Amino acid sequence: MQPSHSPHVHSASSPQATPTRSRSLVVALCCATIIIDGYDLIVYGTVVPSLLDGSAEWTLSKAETGRIGSYALVGMLFGAMMTGTITDLIGRRRIMLGCIAWFTAAMALVAVAPTPELFGFARFIAGLGLGGVVPTAIALTIEYAHPNHRSRTNALMFCGYSVGGIAAALTAIVVIPGLGWRAVFWIGVVLGVLLLPFAWRMLPESASYLLARGRDDEARQLAGQFGLTLEEPEPASTTTDASGPSGRRLHGLSTLKALFVPRFLAGTLLFWLGTGVGLLLVYGLNTWLAQIMREAGYPLGSALAFLLVLNLGAIIGTPLLGALADRVGSKPVTVGMFLVAAVCIFLLSFELPSMLLFALVGVAGACTIGTTILVNAYTANYYPAHMRATGLGWALGVGRLGAILGPIYGAFILASGWGLDANFYAFAAPALVGAAAMVLVPALRK
Repeated sequence: MQPSHSPHVHSASSPQATPTRSRSLVVALCCATIIIDGYDLIVYGTVVPSLLDGSAEWTLSKAETGRIGSYALVGMLFGAMMTGTITDLIGRRRIMLGCIAWFTAAMALVAVAPTPELFGFARFIAGLGLGGVVPTAIALTIEYAHPNHRSRTNALMFCGYSVGGIAAALTAIVVIPGLGWRAVFWIGVVLGVLLLPFAWRMLPESASYLLARGRDDEARQLAGQFGLTLEEPEPASTTTDASGPSGRRLHGLSTLKALFVPRFLAGTLLFWLGTGVGLLLVYGLNTWLAQIMREAGYPLGSALAFLLVLNLGAIIGTPLLGALADRVGSKPVTVGMFLVAAVCIFLLSFELPSMLLFALVGVAGACTIGTTILVNAYTANYYPAHMRATGLGWALGVGRLGAILGPIYGAFILASGWGLDANFYAFAAPALVGAAAMVLVPALRK
């Protein structure tokens, strides 16, 4: 069971206080944020057919559509890396609130963009905020989850991404024919506007952040409110040579350097690879699956239904597999999920009954979107508490290279003339690479 390291812990207070606030509140707020994050990202895949068939005011080529699909993901790369480090300096609450406000305003710019160029630029700006909330939400969820159920709780929270994807697909099916493609982006704006005041009022700070910054009394008070067990920052000798007063860890560059000390180096690089492969599959499939199925002969509504099932499979399968990871460990579960994803995507190349194809797509959703979620939890549990947001932020940031490549990669295969089956082979192969990366993650030396 993760993590392999043994952080120093102490009780939330002495005597132990009865919790007055629910940990589930924090997880629910993180989940709501990820729902909107997922909606705002996946909604682009729902408008791709409109951008390609001339029903929008612009008619784009597949290559142009693929590039625009990657712009938000480029923004997410920078957003995840910057906020993953900054959050250890200024706190996770401020980062979460700032990112929600940022991507909500940027989505409004997307909805009114008058040209494809400005549309793509607005998607990039939105991506900066969307990328920032992911490592912050995961770090908060891992901290506020019960220590024995971290993978399962994180899986449940991050199923919000797929809930957002389903909401995007259903919204597009209903809204685009009557109100046009821009309306689905305005709905994303409304969701962000509704969430922000709730998060402002109810989202707490990270207790481990307060403890690491020397604000012990505040950390213990917060831990008492939520019934947390605080994790003392590890001694400097176990991470890096730089330390603060009384052995407390410095953050920022010193924490970033700690990712590359011998104890963490191999795991850091392999988590980057596994995250990148997982995100290539997630964003490649969410951008192009509807169009691939449309070219296979399905009408728009049915093609969008495959996108809905992909995300529904993640919602159903990921919590179950997260619970399994808590029981048997993250490594065997993530390896197995990558392998199952490869098999399911490969089988889509065969002429099979529609119901069986939908079932394969659902399992593929659980084992692509779901695998990425569990790799995130594996990464978070791998590092000590004071390094968690930085480790996650950089894994997700570097992994965004795979996310950026996903829409471009799918566009290249679709436009290659290699035939419909090549699309499925092209997405099955990276899943095998992800399985190999997870196999090679070493156990931490105590």
